[in-house]
Amino acid sequence: MRKSLKDFAAIVAETLPIAEPVYEFGALQVAGQEGFADLRPLFPGKAYVGCDMRPGPGVDRVLDLHGLDLPSDSVGTVLCFDTLEHVERPRRAVEEMIRVLRPGGVIVITSVMDFHIHDHPHDYWRFTPDAFRSLLEPCEQVFVEWAGRDVFPHTVVGIGVKGATIPLDAFRSRLPAWKRRWWNPKGRSWETAVFQVTPPFLIDLYRKLKRA
Repeated sequence: MRKSLKDFAAIVAETLPIAEPVYEFGALQVAGQEGFADLRPLFPGKAYVGCDMRPGPGVDRVLDLHGLDLPSDSVGTVLCFDTLEHVERPRRAVEEMIRVLRPGGVIVITSVMDFHIHDHPHDYWRFTPDAFRSLLEPCEQVFVEWAGRDVFPHTVVGIGVKGATIPLDAFRSRLPAWKRRWWNPKGRSWETAVFQVTPPFLIDLYRKLKRA
């Protein structure tokens, strides 16, 4: 779990309709991440089930994302943070998570693009924003964003809603500040400092001019 994703998870918890039960896939708190990687405190009072392929801290149920031992349409909200890069068949995994999600439920996925190899226990993939749009295509409503350079983001995030649409205005309004804060997670630079103090519309104009 990265600090940037803890911040993103807080935005999700505060702005999206979080139905119960909440299932987190990839909930194992690996060595050095105990406590910090626990997302439960962001969803107080919610029925919350932490799942992973291995037992350990944060894991309530051991489940395989390639074939979830859960009934269809039984989960209110799905969270899958920085886990899909470790899943051998990510499309199958997302199909399974959408299958168990109830109609109207929200699935939230995140993963890395510009990031070092990290084995927990394997590291298979890197995802572009288009890849997330493709993975979430079975959903009625899909929203994908990223943090970092437009041409090579370090993080990609996606929201899908099964069989319905929901208002995303509050959620979307929080993302520009999140993107500015985490534009360069490796440390401050003159570019990072400029992005943090520049109004969002000027950043958008700058990016459009760069692409022109």
